[in-house]
Amino acid sequence: MDSPEGHRLVSPLAHRIGAHADAAQIADALVATWQDIASTLKPIIGQGGVSALYKRSLHITSSTHPWLDGTHEGIHSVMDLDALRAVFLQQTSAAAAAGGSALFKTFHELLTSLVGPSLTERLLRSVWTNSSSGSPPQDIAP
Repeated sequence: MDSPEGHRLVSPLAHRIGAHADAAQIADALVATWQDIASTLKPIIGQGGVSALYKRSLHITSSTHPWLDGTHEGIHSVMDLDALRAVFLQQTSAAAAAGGSALFKTFHELLTSLVGPSLTERLLRSVWTNSSSGSPPQDIAP
């Protein structure tokens, strides 16, 4: 993850947790970030679209983080962030951080494949900004 995009993918998680975060802090940061992603994308692609991308991201990421397998089952139109949090709570902090970063990266790649890199960055900018500043996202004119 040496590219600027790779750095931003870790940013939502890294900016919400400290260097010595435990699995609970990581799980809470993940849930908050996914809530921000859903809030940002829901008006554009709908709840079903967000849920479908989330579900696909979980499925793909579970190939390298098998403990995520099954968390995507039963997701139809609403992301089950309580189930996601529960799975992350069962991991070590290192595994949770790695799995969370991989999940964000996969989601970013899927969204990029659908709408392109420029639009993906514009759509998710507020999520990354919100994660790093802790303040509500602002619309930044180009």
